[in-house]
Amino acid sequence: MSKTTRATQLLSQAGIAFTIHAYDYDPNAERVGLQAAEALGEAPHRVLKTLMAEVDGRPVCVVVPSDREVSMKKLASAFHGKSANMMKPADAERLTGYHVGGISPFGQKKTVPTAIEEAALGEPLVYINGGQRGLQVRLDPKAALKALKAVAAPLIA
Repeated sequence: MSKTTRATQLLSQAGIAFTIHAYDYDPNAERVGLQAAEALGEAPHRVLKTLMAEVDGRPVCVVVPSDREVSMKKLASAFHGKSANMMKPADAERLTGYHVGGISPFGQKKTVPTAIEEAALGEPLVYINGGQRGLQVRLDPKAALKALKAVAAPLIA
């Protein structure tokens, strides 16, 4: 497994401190984020999942704890929209250049507005997908927020 991805390159170029953590990805896991947390021996609320969605038809990226679900109403509100829905997996892969299960908010092919669950900012360090299945980067969530030019908002149901 390569530990250099567009995500890790972006973080390095931005001067963001991070560490790389590989784990055995299970393609049959019912919930990929929870499987990652278990494999890493971390609490699920510190392992964040990256989801691609649409708000009023526009693509957005959403980063939330792996043990929580996104509230579509709160997501729409975070981007000053009326409605939100999850993006189809094929569309998410085409837009980001990453495979589902390995989508990172960092280094996507097309930069889209990003929101991070505000509760995650209370953690000293979090894990976020590093751009391929079985690869996580561990970093300060405030540094992630800055690198992504993201908004922090209540997003979970």
